[in-house]
Amino acid sequence: MQFAIFGNPSAAKANLAEHNLFEFIHSMGDTICIESDYYDYLTKVLECNVNCVSVFKDNNFEADAIISIGGDGTFLRTASRTADKGIPMIGINTGRLGFMADINIDNTKQALQLIHDGKYTIQKRSMLEIVMNNIPANCSRYALNDIAILKHDVSSMISIKASVNNEPLVTYMADGLVIATPTGSTAYSLSVGGPIVFPETNIITLTPVAPHSLTMRPLVLNNDQTISLSVTSRSHNFLVSIDGNSFSCPEGTDIEIKKAPFHINVMKPEGYGFFSTLRDKMMWGADNREN
Repeated sequence: MQFAIFGNPSAAKANLAEHNLFEFIHSMGDTICIESDYYDYLTKVLECNVNCVSVFKDNNFEADAIISIGGDGTFLRTASRTADKGIPMIGINTGRLGFMADINIDNTKQALQLIHDGKYTIQKRSMLEIVMNNIPANCSRYALNDIAILKHDVSSMISIKASVNNEPLVTYMADGLVIATPTGSTAYSLSVGGPIVFPETNIITLTPVAPHSLTMRPLVLNNDQTISLSVTSRSHNFLVSIDGNSFSCPEGTDIEIKKAPFHINVMKPEGYGFFSTLRDKMMWGADNREN
């Protein structure tokens, strides 16, 4: 196999043990190619001797699988950048929680050996696409986790007029609205009261942030539906966040959110299932009461 390596330089600085996996990959008879910025950091800043078949820029690479080394933020950036190639992704966690990047650095060799031996499954993860004017050039219009419409920090709540497939839905009076994929259901959406969703389910969730009315509850839609939004605000602007990358917009900006035309393939070694990750990473179902 050939693996394409994407990494987070700050995570690399914090945990040099991850670089041992390159030699392990070679020991299995596999090869690696490395994204150029990450390669420069490894070789010039950390002065590591990295054996790879090529160094690539942009998306000019061929591989059987992509390895993202860092945390969930690195995984999201890599997914957004490479989604249209359809190459399966593996997330190795050198950060804190690591829900999507769920292979801990200490278990990397075991996980990669399982993948090398063909003991893995491929999960299809849907993405969202936002259609609107004036998206910054450095910001992708595709989200693996969520797209959030939010008030500016110092402003009062915003008004978000929503419709689904051109049918009026409701006007949210709230601090914001989180539109999440099943993968993103355990991220921002969960923190504001959204449901946990099995990652391969074909749905989109809408969860208001601090709504003014108790009747504003999370809503679940099929992911073949198109959500249209129009925002008004006393400050005359608001924030759009695409997988955590935020930018300001003027009120009245028309926004359309729908399922992206491609999906992410996530490679899971045997033993790395969704429910085990929920239990291990998020302590889901744990009862800490004394007997």
